Amino acid sequence: MTIDEIVRSTKEMLTPADVAEVLGADPYGINRMARENPSALGFAVLVIGNRVKIPRRAFLYWLLYGNAPITPELAVYAGIEEREEVRQQT
Repeated sequence: MTIDEIVRSTKEMLTPADVAEVLGADPYGINRMARENPSALGFAVLVIGNRVKIPRRAFLYWLLYGNAPITPELAVYAGIEEREEVRQQT
């Protein structure tokens, strides 16, 4: 998918294949990183069994601002709540 397609999409969750073109990355690499070190990706990911989902709005926010938004709605994804606590301590 292109950035424009992601912006216009009505899908709430994206797949690694959806974001791979925008990032210039291999979907397998995104999938692997989501499992092994999700915080290194920078954007929120949700791993369910062998599937990786990426919240579309959080991904777009990350593209625009370079960091993941910290909101109660997204706190369930990828340990964002824990990262917010660390940010507040520094």
